[in-house]
Amino acid sequence: MEITISPNYDEMSKAAAQVVAELVKSKPNAVLGLATGSSPLGLYGELIRMHREDGLDFSKVRSFNLDEYVGLRPEHEQSYRYFMEKNLFDDLNIKKENTRVPSGTAEDYAKHCEEYEQEIRQAGGIDLQVLGIGSDGHIGFNEPGTSLASRTHVTVLTQQTIADNARFFEKKEDVPIRACTMGVGTVLETRKCILLASGKGKVKAIAQALEGPVTSMCTASALQLHPDTSVFLDQEAASGLKLLDYYKWVQQNR
Repeated sequence: MEITISPNYDEMSKAAAQVVAELVKSKPNAVLGLATGSSPLGLYGELIRMHREDGLDFSKVRSFNLDEYVGLRPEHEQSYRYFMEKNLFDDLNIKKENTRVPSGTAEDYAKHCEEYEQEIRQAGGIDLQVLGIGSDGHIGFNEPGTSLASRTHVTVLTQQTIADNARFFEKKEDVPIRACTMGVGTVLETRKCILLASGKGKVKAIAQALEGPVTSMCTASALQLHPDTSVFLDQEAASGLKLLDYYKWVQQNR
């Protein structure tokens, strides 16, 4: 893993966005794996700025999102399709038909999950996957205990995840209890991953993911097995790392 520690969220987001931009410049038809939540918002804002001010071109880019709530239609304000439209797609020249988000209303989820995996394969695989991390160490909606070989599937969310996400809904009871998510095995097949985390709430999860054992109880720890993962942290999120000084030393000398 390559770990980059920035003084704050804005600098962290700019550093991560630069990696995405370099890929899009070198491979205009890149396939991006995208995440929702608060962690990638700064990255997406920076990509929008690069598109507007520097002409970063997304016209040939394709994307696959990590996950979606089961039960929410695309136009629902808390659906992840809606999130992506409002926070990224609407402000880029990416073609909407080239963007994929798992369905929140599929009639046959077993079939839908198989088709989502097939679409990723047909696109040539994901070149770069953007990831956040849950307070319990999950990536996507791969909750603790999820197989590290899992493929796209429907999962029941933990009570902790529901509580963490309740701030986005009018009340906790409105948070869906199931989601359709790429599996850990799906994520590990991407060519490059970038993991973003900021704030005190992610200290424990980051420490477990980067320095703990590889275990299904912290699905982000599976990234230790990925050959090309870059981790972008702010000072707060990095503060619980045992080898923090070493990571900073490496960052200064690479």
